[in-house]
Amino acid sequence: MQLFYAPEIELPLHTLSEEESKHCVRVLRLGVGEPLVLTDGRGSLYHGRIADDRPKRCTVRIERVEERFEPLPYRLAMAVAPTKNADRYEWFLEKATEVGVSEIVPLESEHSERRVFKPERSEKVITAAMKQSLKAYRPLLHPLTPFRDLVAAPFEGRRFIAHCEAAHSAAGKRYLPAVLRPGEAVQLLIGPEGDFSPAEIEAALAAGFEEITLGTQRLRTETAAVVATTMISVVNGLAAEKPE
Repeated sequence: MQLFYAPEIELPLHTLSEEESKHCVRVLRLGVGEPLVLTDGRGSLYHGRIADDRPKRCTVRIERVEERFEPLPYRLAMAVAPTKNADRYEWFLEKATEVGVSEIVPLESEHSERRVFKPERSEKVITAAMKQSLKAYRPLLHPLTPFRDLVAAPFEGRRFIAHCEAAHSAAGKRYLPAVLRPGEAVQLLIGPEGDFSPAEIEAALAAGFEEITLGTQRLRTETAAVVATTMISVVNGLAAEKPE
């Protein structure tokens, strides 16, 4: 299946964007009458055939709509500090989208290496990863958000903070897969290479966050974010495989 992104799709005839049209006609060499699938990024797949194969205005006639295509069985909001090297953060965006994530928050913290975040390139990376991994749900990318604003904002679910310091709470730092409950909404904070400051950790705990660890190995920011995303996916996947 070749997937195309059409966030503002029109029925029964939809004209792809110029970028998607060029990819369809010039790169994939698809022509009139050939089948293809579009997604609005909100869970629906639109099955149709090419009605007009102009390279800049490829038009598709929609024949069938498939709603709620393989929704993520949990909500995951990853709040991750942008890395100094933009490529490394884009790698995280790509892999998190492939594995499964609901929303991504670029997080500005006290020790942040990058305090300016331009979303245009990141949005394209997310879209490409969604299409490549054949997903109908596109993760929401938030603007750069200060740490204290995110901590103070409401979230309906469990909230975790990963850090490298010794535990600050009586409950201690627990291994993420051991504390997860399948199907629950999760918000997880991953700090910059310099880690969260002690004051930030205390602020998160005061707001109801739980301290977690991803293991004994020391990980880069983007690696830790992908590992955490994968752990959450695996815990939910194993639960789905258990016989009733």
